[in-house]
Amino acid sequence: MASKFSILLLIVFFQSSSWAKSASTLENFIQCVSINSELSVPVITTLFTPNNSSYSSILQSPVFSLRFLEPTVPKPDFIFTPLHDSHVQAAVICAKQFGLHLRVRSGGHDFEGLSFRSESQTPFFLIDLVNLRLINVNIKDETVWVQSGATNGEVYYKISQKSKVHAVPMGTCTSLGIGGHITGGAYGAMLRKHGLAADNAIDALIVDAEGRILDRAAMGEDLFWAIRGGGGGSFGIILWWKIKLVRVPETVTIFNVVKKLEQGGTKIFYKWQQVADNIDEDLFIRAINRVVASGTNSTDRTIMNIYNGVFLGGIDRLLKIMQASFPELNLTRKDCTEMSWIESANFIGLFPIGTPIEILLQWKSAAVPPALFKSKSDYVKTAIPEIALEGLWKLMLEEDAPTVMMIPYGGMMNRISESAIPFPHRKGIKFMILYQSNWQEGDKNATEHINWTRKVYNYLTPYVSKNPREAYVNYRDLDLGRNRNNISLREARAWGQRYFKGNFERLVSIKTKVDPTNFFRHEQSIPPLTL
Repeated sequence: MASKFSILLLIVFFQSSSWAKSASTLENFIQCVSINSELSVPVITTLFTPNNSSYSSILQSPVFSLRFLEPTVPKPDFIFTPLHDSHVQAAVICAKQFGLHLRVRSGGHDFEGLSFRSESQTPFFLIDLVNLRLINVNIKDETVWVQSGATNGEVYYKISQKSKVHAVPMGTCTSLGIGGHITGGAYGAMLRKHGLAADNAIDALIVDAEGRILDRAAMGEDLFWAIRGGGGGSFGIILWWKIKLVRVPETVTIFNVVKKLEQGGTKIFYKWQQVADNIDEDLFIRAINRVVASGTNSTDRTIMNIYNGVFLGGIDRLLKIMQASFPELNLTRKDCTEMSWIESANFIGLFPIGTPIEILLQWKSAAVPPALFKSKSDYVKTAIPEIALEGLWKLMLEEDAPTVMMIPYGGMMNRISESAIPFPHRKGIKFMILYQSNWQEGDKNATEHINWTRKVYNYLTPYVSKNPREAYVNYRDLDLGRNRNNISLREARAWGQRYFKGNFERLVSIKTKVDPTNFFRHEQSIPPLTL
């Protein structure tokens, strides 16, 4: 239990806080957290206000989208960094008791910053799960229990230390926090072979709106269904995930092939669209399209198509598959490198080949560093015609630093029902598109860069999914709509049906049952029927 001295110090810290109603309310809240926590750790050691020298570094350190750290963006009145599951439970109990709004962050990768900022509910405080990162691997049972603050990279590494032939089918970015990642579905380089991480989640621990810690059996199948792909921040705070391990070969093969427009890039990319979702499901070929200098004159620019591949097998079988299905890429033995699966996790995470796997334990390290950017997503069911691709390339050449990345689907993704979990983007999807514009700090044209993503998104309207135009919830996009203070279910459907299709109505029904007062909420959280 926190000492009276610690409580008094915190009251002094909070006296200037905009949400503090009175010193007595603060004292009651702090005492409440202490009473409801199993560990007798003084609250002051886990709680940071703007008056604390560590506040800014804690707020900023895991943030991926830097535009939400700008001075005009509302900041949390304080940050709580729990050391134990019961700390999270206590924070929920006490926040509800004293009418305090909260946000929850596991890794800081929310593309709209909704895990650590709030437009509609201010003031608010942040629960940062950075200290909750235990990983318990059980090779005998072929499972792993992971706390929400652990990253993909840490999980990959810990499994690799127990087995060379086991892995989990999670994201390609190694610094993602597990808690929020799996709530959105969580795709990676093995989605065509094993589906999503959410498809392989078999249990969880969650703090619900009543402050109870529930496992799968206690929460029931409806809520367990909802948290596996229904988006973060709507149903509770995930403490742990239990994920089924999958088998991987001791040797996998990676390759990186670059083609420019001058090398017949458009025709090669058109063929990629036709084969990437139908090719052997052991093979994942991601297409990353960027603008680069076309020659020694830096003012001349062209499009570079990067084909980034991971194959669950050796070079010989890979070359046979590519020769039969995608000879246009002209993949050769010298383009390929055999390595262990854990080494391929570094590669697909965009670290240079040969980077020591221990980099995966450095949770603040990422091959793609935090940046100022705006992103949008789409799903494609029919190959985009060559003439439309040429128009896309022209639009990319108008922007300073654009990326248009395509993620192939097919394989296992075709065989899982779109209602198996809330993530609905399944049979018939050829690939997902991520549009992104990046810019540097001090660039006064941020609005123009953001508008470019909207322009290219509008341009591709005829060539992507329709009714609804689907989007990936983990690539959060507030352009699709947002909850205001007066939440409208009709307005929420505008974005909810894009992320979840027909599953949105079931999510609303479950939300109504487990959180009717809408305690867990944000700008794109699932609303209950009662509002």
